Amino acid sequence: MKAKLRKSERLKKLSKVIKEDPFITDRELASILRVSIQTVRLDRLELGIPESRERTRRLAQEATDKVKSVGTGEVIGELIHVELGQEGISVMETDKDMAFRRTSIVRGHHIFAQANSLAVALVDAEIALTGTATVKYLRPVKAGERLVARAKITGRNNRKYVVEVITKINREDVFIGEFIVFAVERPGDSLDA
Repeated sequence: MKAKLRKSERLKKLSKVIKEDPFITDRELASILRVSIQTVRLDRLELGIPESRERTRRLAQEATDKVKSVGTGEVIGELIHVELGQEGISVMETDKDMAFRRTSIVRGHHIFAQANSLAVALVDAEIALTGTATVKYLRPVKAGERLVARAKITGRNNRKYVVEVITKINREDVFIGEFIVFAVERPGDSLDA
């Protein structure tokens, strides 16, 4: 059995894990650090780190303020991080309303919509539209699981952007997509590059 970390080591590890995954829950931290949830809460308070919901809310507000191509409420999931023209992260808590009643498996269009809206949000333009998407679902998602989508622009040619999106649950890939997104100057413009 692994020995418990000293408090100073535990606080360093707690800070590091939260920096890498700002929306990790106290329950998940307790499991990683092999301590009680109450110990995690006390350690967070000592370090001045807010709870998961507050960290997520703050990051979401900062990210949403940067986006041009989609409005508030048009992004599926919560934007957590956005660097226009580069990369972004969104989080979506799934629930039973997103799932088939009989199996509790989340319908694919919800997973796709999160990834697609994140891809569009990365484009530094007033109007951005998806031209094509190539996607692969790697495993079923059950209602109640939290989806973390990470996107990055991997190529650009004039008004055409190639955006790769990988969606995970914990550290497991569940969806991969490549989106071709076009920056459009005016409604009605052609999507030809």
